[in-house]
Amino acid sequence: MNEPINVRLARIYQLSGPEEARRAYDEWAASYDDDTLQDLGYIAPQLAGEQLARALLDLGPARPVVLDAGCGTGLAGAELTAAAARLGLELGGIDGVDLSPGMLEQARRRGVYRSLSTGDLTRPLELPGDSYDALICTGTLTGGHVGPAAFAEFIRLVRPGGVIVASVHSAVWEDGGYRAELDRLFAAGLAERRSVEERPYHVKGGISCRLCVLRVPSPHA
Repeated sequence: MNEPINVRLARIYQLSGPEEARRAYDEWAASYDDDTLQDLGYIAPQLAGEQLARALLDLGPARPVVLDAGCGTGLAGAELTAAAARLGLELGGIDGVDLSPGMLEQARRRGVYRSLSTGDLTRPLELPGDSYDALICTGTLTGGHVGPAAFAEFIRLVRPGGVIVASVHSAVWEDGGYRAELDRLFAAGLAERRSVEERPYHVKGGISCRLCVLRVPSPHA
């Protein structure tokens, strides 16, 4: 019998580390989309994809290359691809990274990614700095998952002038240190705040997130 979604979520938000998370998401991969989209009204990937597409259309560059950090089954990559097409924005490619091979297999079936690889976002990724024009991250900055230190890694991976769009579950926004970390990065001049807004996360449960849009500063002339 399938685990009730509320029971699964309670367990997912209490994961103790990367190994437990990998096992949990490998187990959940096949039914993840149905459980989250249909049962929860999970809308963060759609909102983030639309937000990033608009930001890239506004800020450039041409044919931007994007990293989907914690890509899961590829919901955000698919939404970004669709939003870009609606706006007439040509993407240079989307790379996805996720802890769970099972989730990556689901993402691969979407056919929207240039590459997919395993990676642990609780640690620095084995990627050079300034590798991407933009980064999107949804459903990952939440309880039992990836902490606020990930923002500094996202900034490292994105080229100066690039854009980061990330959702943070509202339950951990304050107490989990995400707001404080962003305030620190803004104050230090390591990121520019374009917007931080409370937006829907799980529509059917009345759960919200903070949708954060950051710009990596360009070097001063």
